[in-house]
Amino acid sequence: MALRVNVDEELENKFREAAMRKFGFTKGALSQAAEEAIRLWLASTSRGKFEGDPVEAIDGILSSIKMDSVKMQHLASKLWSKSR
Repeated sequence: MALRVNVDEELENKFREAAMRKFGFTKGALSQAAEEAIRLWLASTSRGKFEGDPVEAIDGILSSIKMDSVKMQHLASKLWSKSR
């Protein structure tokens, strides 16, 4: 199947360079890179079934937050009550 898209020239050049670095200067390298990019994008935006340990996933997501659990719980309560 063919898919035509218009992207910024600089983005296209970076994409081509990265595709050739990863898949080599062979026929189909851009297609392979595009398929991989689309799969990764779909995986990051899909709201389907989660696979893996959810506790580890949450721990990873929250690892950069510099707040103890009590403050976080109070903030979550405030945000939740404002949304109602």
